[in-house]
Parts: sequence; C-alpha cells; structure tokens
Amino acid sequence: MATSYQPPSQEGHYPPFPPPPQPSPGFPPQNFSYPPPPKQPTPASPQPGDAHAAAYATNPYGQSSASPPPQPQGHQSTPSQSSNMAVQAQRTSAGPSQFSQFVTSTSQDDVGTFNGGSYRISHRDTNSLLTLQLAVGCPIEAKPGAMIAMSHTITLRGSIKFSLKKMFAGGEMSLSTYTGPGELLLAPAALGDIIMLRFSGSDQWKVGKDAFLASTSGISKDYQAQGLSKGVFSGEGLFVYKLSGVGLVWLQSFGAIIRKDIADGESYYVDNGHLVAWNCKYKMERVASGGIISNISSGEGLACRFTGPGTVYLQTRNVTAFAAHIGAHTASN
Repeated sequence: MATSYQPPSQEGHYPPFPPPPQPSPGFPPQNFSYPPPPKQPTPASPQPGDAHAAAYATNPYGQSSASPPPQPQGHQSTPSQSSNMAVQAQRTSAGPSQFSQFVTSTSQDDVGTFNGGSYRISHRDTNSLLTLQLAVGCPIEAKPGAMIAMSHTITLRGSIKFSLKKMFAGGEMSLSTYTGPGELLLAPAALGDIIMLRFSGSDQWKVGKDAFLASTSGISKDYQAQGLSKGVFSGEGLFVYKLSGVGLVWLQSFGAIIRKDIADGESYYVDNGHLVAWNCKYKMERVASGGIISNISSGEGLACRFTGPGTVYLQTRNVTAFAAHIGAHTASN
C-alpha cells in the first residue's frame, strides 16, 4: 500500500537583513531659509462702536486683504539673489517722492459708523452700493431716485425746497428723507464709485451739482455761485454745492474716484467735467496743446488750475464726453 507524500513548503525562511547604510553625499542640504517678502501695507479699517457696525466689520465675501507668503520652489532664485532683490526694493521704496500724495481708486469695502447708525460701501469701484443701518429716529437725506431697497420699518418723506439758485443751477428741487429703524440701500444712477467725507464743523467743501448722494441730518447744503468762466467751462455750471456742518456726506461719481492731495503752493490741472469735490481755490486757464484738451463747445484748451494746499476728488469718466461717444456710435449704426 502506497504511503501519501506531502511536498515540502515553498515558503522561504530568511534571517532579518538590515538595509545597507546610505552613503553621505558630501555636501550640506539645500538652504531654504529665504528672506521674508516685504510687508504689504494694509489699510486700517475703522473699529465699529456699536452692534450695527460690528455686524458690518466682517467681510461678507470671505476674502482676505493679505495673501500668504509664497512657498520656496525648485525653480526660484537662490537666497543671495532674493536678498539682492529685497535690498533693491527697499532702496526704491525709501527714495524721496517727486510728487505729492496721489491716492488711486480702491476696491476694498469702506465701513464706518455715525451718530445713529453705520454704513458700508461695497461692490467698488464702478458698481458701488451704499448700505446704511439706521437706528430708531435716525434720518438720512438722499438724492431722489437713489434708493434701491429699504426695510419696511423705514419711513420715507419727500420735501420740495424751491430757490432761484437751484432753478438756475439745474439742481434738485426735491429731497428724500429716510428715517430709521432699518436697512437702506442707495446707489448712483450711473456706473460709478461712492466716497464718504466726514465734517467736524470747520470743514467746507465745494461739490459738483451731480456728485451729491446722501448725508446725515447735521450737514448744511447751500449753493454757491461761480464766475462766468467757471460756470461755462468747468463743466459744473454756474452754481455748485457748498457743504458744511457736522456729520457725514456720501458723494457719487461717474467712473472711479481718485483723491489728489495738493501741497502748499503747488498747482494742479484738472480737465473740465472730471471734478467731484474740492476744498481749495481754482481758476480756468488755457493749457498747451497736446495736454488736456476739450472740445470747442466746452472751451478748447481750457482746464481747472487748482492751487494748494487742499484736496481734490476726481472722477475718471466725463459724462458729456461719454454721451457724445454713445451718440456718435449710435448715429453711425
């Protein structure tokens, strides 16, 4: 009788074998300690003082104004090259400025508070929206037709103030007054930006007839006559707003708004039709050809010459020129 035979197992039994030691490359590892990038200036946001402003303090879009520093990659320059670039950037930024301060437009939300409420300017800088949170009994005076939406708790009252100055200036005879509590949304009629001016009682600003959007109740609005040359060629008409008092004023523009600070004794030319607000003197002057030139109907070669010290707010688009551009293209089609 045959005996059954089991084949031997195929599994091998080997003693543990340690991995061979790795040879040293003979040079130190690459140094990734790059110098930090230069600090980016971040505009200081005002600290809200009440519950309404605190609700606005957080950016609703979840965007951060500062980006994280870049991580070192294999294709980046060596540390010595980065150090040289950083030194050159510091030297460039530390050099003396040839011109006075020139603040460009911005896309960051403007948040703040006032006596009786808070505000936010968002969707900048050509589709700006002014959102106001009003407490009980807090009034806001606004340009008629600027309201987009409001809470059902807000009271709207219209008033008509007739004057010969307004009639000759072509200004608004009526004014809308909104009284809280609730939320109020205002916006310019055209594509443009919104800025806020704060009045402390001693400030006086001249504002173009189309630039006023809204203000708090403590602001005094009056019309001031300009000279004949200014009224005809400045693009603002014979009368402009003269604002004073204590409170906040929101101004609108056609296009983005640029702030220009003019030093004492400095002169600065602005083409007609681009003025929003100013607190310094100006006069009409003829400028050389090839610079700022307007069409014949608005005074060819004439511009507004401002003399410091003071501040001028400019708008990047001209309503008259834009209307002529649209009319020319519409007629050609």
